[in-house]
Amino acid sequence: MKPRVVVMCFALILGTTAGAADEADPHAHHRHMAEQKQTARRSDVTIELPQLKQIRDDGKTVQFATEIDDGRPVLVNFIYTTCTGICPISSSLFAQFQNKLGANRDKVHLVSVSIDPEEDTPARLRDYAKRYKAGLEWNHYTGSADASIAIQAAFNVYRGNKMSHDPVTFVRAAPGKPWRRIDGFPTASELLQDYQELTASGG
Repeated sequence: MKPRVVVMCFALILGTTAGAADEADPHAHHRHMAEQKQTARRSDVTIELPQLKQIRDDGKTVQFATEIDDGRPVLVNFIYTTCTGICPISSSLFAQFQNKLGANRDKVHLVSVSIDPEEDTPARLRDYAKRYKAGLEWNHYTGSADASIAIQAAFNVYRGNKMSHDPVTFVRAAPGKPWRRIDGFPTASELLQDYQELTASGG
């Protein structure tokens, strides 16, 4: 029995140490998710967006639901500019995707919504967008804390605070069509395949 007791104690010690490390490093969850690189999981979902104002990275205040219903296929992800794990990967994915679109990039609307609106001003979002060479078709949005939470809740990605968010991408072929939810980290080629599949079939 002694070896079993020793193993159990060792596991408890490891758990305590990991918990302490997570508390010391608020971005540990993000790095853990990024390191896991789990296979992307897909599901088709219906999303009802509330009419809420957001501020685009160019400083213009817009109705978010109207903004993404401009007739183009749309891809949505959730980021914040000081994130060190999940968000850089998600934003790099969008950057690679827009490059793969080539001359057709302006026919697609890429949307990144900040989940840290208190810190992410339009100016900070513009700097963040430049970091990933975002084209004119890729907009970043911020706004009030309440609006941010409501939009996250509508997409079922709200996890209580920015440190707990997960990598999720949404793709929709056209206004009124279902959304494809992609949990995890697809490759840019896989994301392009999702986009092409949905637009070819009309969503």
